[in-house]
Amino acid sequence: MLQLNWVDVQGGKRMFKVIEGGFGRAVPMNVQAEESGRPSPDDVRQEAARRLSESGCHRSRIREFATGMPMLAALKHLSLQIDFAAEALSRLDPIPEDFRSDGYWPAG
Repeated sequence: MLQLNWVDVQGGKRMFKVIEGGFGRAVPMNVQAEESGRPSPDDVRQEAARRLSESGCHRSRIREFATGMPMLAALKHLSLQIDFAAEALSRLDPIPEDFRSDGYWPAG
């Protein structure tokens, strides 16, 4: 899981700093492709949901609804980027076999 840590930078701003890994390590997947053996748009959406979950976006969004504290802008931006990548990948014909590769997705 991607872990982020607050870091103070110049001007009193606080930003995230990646302190462990990224999405690069292998994760067991339940790969369900269409009968033709090709990835489907549903496969791409499942990968996007996995990446959103591992980034902490879902927890942050739930916390926002429960407490009224706004979701961090960095996580909101990452969520939008992942959604955009998933939409673009699912519209490709054919969808690349290696669509789970980090090269197609934004880094956290």
